[in-house]
Amino acid sequence: MSVSPSASPSASPSAFPSANPSGSAPSQADLYDFVRRTAADSELISSLPLDPEGRTWVRLDGPGGSEAWLIGWPPGTGTGWHDHADSVGAFLTASGELRENSLAARLPTDGWKTLELSEGVDRERRLGAGQGRAFGRHHVHEVLNESTDRHAISVHAYYPPLPQIRRYSRSGPVLRLEQVERPEDWQ
Repeated sequence: MSVSPSASPSASPSAFPSANPSGSAPSQADLYDFVRRTAADSELISSLPLDPEGRTWVRLDGPGGSEAWLIGWPPGTGTGWHDHADSVGAFLTASGELRENSLAARLPTDGWKTLELSEGVDRERRLGAGQGRAFGRHHVHEVLNESTDRHAISVHAYYPPLPQIRRYSRSGPVLRLEQVERPEDWQ
């Protein structure tokens, strides 16, 4: 199976209901606003314990029932390729710099183990302090701290709370589904 680039790798914020006083689900824009405001809280950011060898994280209360995390990234660490299933999300770098590699293609959600990606699907973003992004359902990416000597800290939010994370391996144009994790695997 081959997957080609899509014009829009993630759904627009208007494609999902906005958080409002009636209690509807938070939108991508709401999640982005939350991660932006949270990343600006210097007291919270400085309170995250940092480990020199492994990522650290603290769960936060996100808007409208969303799941949120404050994550510390030691030099040279990353997530590996993954998606967040049916959740929309946003993340923002609070300190340091992160690189996001992503795929500008909609992947089938089920029924495959290996895909051959077409040329032109790879995207790269460098996100310094105060920079971030929102993304739609089934967004496949990896996040990396490529610094050799500096931690990065970021804030992430997802709605609905993560039902699963699919982990992938990548060799050239071949993307392979390796594992499906459920919340009990990481909480």
